[in-house]
Amino acid sequence: MKSVNISLTSIIHVKTFVNILAMYPGDFDISSARYVVDAKSIMGIFSLDLSQPLLLNIHDDSNADEVLESLKEFIVE
Repeated sequence: MKSVNISLTSIIHVKTFVNILAMYPGDFDISSARYVVDAKSIMGIFSLDLSQPLLLNIHDDSNADEVLESLKEFIVE
């Protein structure tokens, strides 16, 4: 499993982010504080506090590097 911090600051960012993840098989979770939601769920993401960075967990290591490359615009250090 790989984890990275991401920032989703607008509706367009959330939609683009979910569309990118939908292209990949496997499970992806996003967490904010103690809440964890499916990263492929637009409604789930909007239930989180988007004013803070979120933690993305990629559960399938076989394509994690490719996923991270696709999501580089959302990754924060």
